[in-house]
Amino acid sequence: MKIFKSAAILTIGLAVSLSASDALIKKANEAGLKPIPKEVNKLIKLIDNPKNPLTKEKVELGRKLYFDPRLSKSGLISCNTCHNLSIGGDDNVPVATGHKWRHNPHHLNSPTVYNAVFNQKQFWDGRSPDLEDQATGPIQAAPEMDMPKEVVVKVVKSIPEYKEAFEKIFPNEEITIKTIGKAIGAFERTLVTPSRYDDFLNGDEKALSKAEKEGLKTFIDVGCASCHNGVGLGGSMQPFPVAGKYKYANLGDFKGDKNGMVKVPTLRNILETAPYFHNGATYDIKEAIEIMAETQLGRKLSKKEIDSIATFFKALTGKKPEIELPVLPVESSNTPKPNLD
Repeated sequence: MKIFKSAAILTIGLAVSLSASDALIKKANEAGLKPIPKEVNKLIKLIDNPKNPLTKEKVELGRKLYFDPRLSKSGLISCNTCHNLSIGGDDNVPVATGHKWRHNPHHLNSPTVYNAVFNQKQFWDGRSPDLEDQATGPIQAAPEMDMPKEVVVKVVKSIPEYKEAFEKIFPNEEITIKTIGKAIGAFERTLVTPSRYDDFLNGDEKALSKAEKEGLKTFIDVGCASCHNGVGLGGSMQPFPVAGKYKYANLGDFKGDKNGMVKVPTLRNILETAPYFHNGATYDIKEAIEIMAETQLGRKLSKKEIDSIATFFKALTGKKPEIELPVLPVESSNTPKPNLD
């Protein structure tokens, strides 16, 4: 009799637990939170660009170009320099630093490339519509890789393996800065990091701890999900600040686009992508949470609420794709030489 009674209590307890998790998942869905799909075909459909369809060969070419420092004026800087895939997909320093150790003139921080495919627009001011277009910007920007597009194209054309690959993958297109961007963008589209948070939203109620579930609930209840939503937990353009003054506003002169809109950074892998904010103002995630609540929500969060949200963020650290450092193709005698000036 006692055995049946214990089993009944266990069954009831499990039902209550599952009900609570189901309710939280429903709450998250209603708040606009969406997981990375478990099914490969659904994920590919989500990350693919119909104007630049993903293929294995295109992604492989993009991987090599992403790591190739010869696309920079100095021959020392690659895309991976500021968007380091060995860490959080960024550089972990307050301000983007490029050619001749120059800092971004607006004191802008390098955002992570991981999960950038889920952004509605690219760059802090949203000036690029997609990763393919965005990839061409830093290569040419003077404070970054400082490489004129004509020289970039000359470098690629002068390397036989690259030239052959482009002719095969883009048979009806000339090698231009645009096609180079298409290859790099294709590779970057594969840089997604599913996490325990996704497992939970996909139905695994054991994926999150009790404290993380409470943190997710707090995250939604205080209003964080009003901007940090969708699959990317960010990526849209929003006004900043909204309800209060940003205490680090004088660090750099960036004010957003012409309408004062700033790209909402993804919260995925947030504990690996410090420092925070567009100007890399703080390495303290709890301070960042406190500031965001004050400036965007007009709320003063309690220490308990801040701690709870920070605990939830642990569940956003995802599994990174395994990426081998590529062996780059050999250059020719016609390949432009590095210029350190």
